[in-house]
Amino acid sequence: MVHTSLDVVDEKISAMGKALVDQRELYLGLLYPTEDYKVYGYVTNSKVRFVMVVDSSNTALRDNEIRSMFRKLHNSYTDVMCNPFYNPGDRIQSRVFDNMVNSMMVQVC
Repeated sequence: MVHTSLDVVDEKISAMGKALVDQRELYLGLLYPTEDYKVYGYVTNSKVRFVMVVDSSNTALRDNEIRSMFRKLHNSYTDVMCNPFYNPGDRIQSRVFDNMVNSMMVQVC
């Protein structure tokens, strides 16, 4: 399901072309709905892709909330990448990043 969603992300990126670079909103929206799950996507300016899988029965989450969750994730990810002690490609080992992701997961559940 996630692999299929990444294909949809690639299709949306190629369809948007140059407009994606000029656009500030990087949220791709709902990528792949199934009976059990909904998959949402987000892509950064540097082409890093974030995918979020949410239970379809969770009707409390709206599109704006998913968008703000992706923005928070992107900001935290940027903070990790800007850390001078982080080596790109290494596993992210940040307590702040982990706490932020865990708080988002609790919010979704």
